Order: sequence, then C-alpha cells, then structure tokens
Amino acid sequence: MKRASTMLALPLLLSACGLHPVYGGGSHGVVAKGLGHVEIAPIEGKAGWLVRNALADRLDPLAQGGDGPSYRLVVTLDDKITGFGIRLDDAVTRERRTLRARYQLFDGATGVQLLDKTAGSDAGLDVASSEYATIAAEDTALERLSQTIADQIVAQISQRAATQDK
Repeated sequence: MKRASTMLALPLLLSACGLHPVYGGGSHGVVAKGLGHVEIAPIEGKAGWLVRNALADRLDPLAQGGDGPSYRLVVTLDDKITGFGIRLDDAVTRERRTLRARYQLFDGATGVQLLDKTAGSDAGLDVASSEYATIAAEDTALERLSQTIADQIVAQISQRAATQDK
C-alpha cells in the first residue's frame, strides 16, 4: 500500500521540480527556433569527417523548423591512441583511444563568440594478434567516440538555446 502511494505521488513531485524537456515542442520548440541554422565548419581528418557528419545528423533536424539566427560551429579535434598493457616481449596488449574536441559557437551575423567549450571521450580496446582486427577495433572505437562527442556538443548548444530566452 505504501509503495503504491509513493508511485502515485512520484509524477506530482517530478512536475514540481522545474525540469522541462530541452527538445519540447519538436521542430517548433524553443531549441529549434533558437538554433535557427548552424553551419559546421570543415574538420580535419577521418575523425573530423565522422564528428562533422554526426553533428549534421543531430543539428539539421532541429534547424528545419528554426527561424532564429544563424551560427557557425568550429571544432578542433585531438585524437590519440596510447598503448599500455605491455607483455614481457614488449608487445602492447591494450590501447586507449582518446578523442577530445574544442568547439566554439559564433553568431553568424556578428561573429561574436557565444560558446567556447570542450568535449571528450575515450575507449579501451584489446590489441589482437591480427593487425587487421586491431585496426578494425580502432576504427570502431573512433566511430563510437565521434557519436559521443557530437552528442555532448549538441547537448551544450541546445542547453544554451533553451536558456537564451529565459
């Protein structure tokens, strides 16, 4: 009985906490209208291509309904693979791939910098006896890291757009 009453009261407590969905309203919501159009500057390298595509996949649907100002997003990446887990024969048995991004959001009309932040993620992977398998694992890790970086960047830009009107 006590558990049932707690479960019934939970939605009331959550509604009183002041949290609101960032993407509420979809393409007609505050975020979509606030973002308008975000131009993503070219990013160097394979990691840059992956991150840029992931950002475009996330930002383009938001901008379709946006009538707000335009922005320019500049991203600089740092991609590193570090070997560790060394065996007695000096062979690396484990690697860590780290992808860090510094991103800056500029107002398209004035050129004023609105955001200057960083995002990052890392992945560990086993080094296989097959060089092909190791390269495939490194590429898969890079793809996952690119998606994570894009999620972090879009979340910060969306949060800025959501709080801009407040």
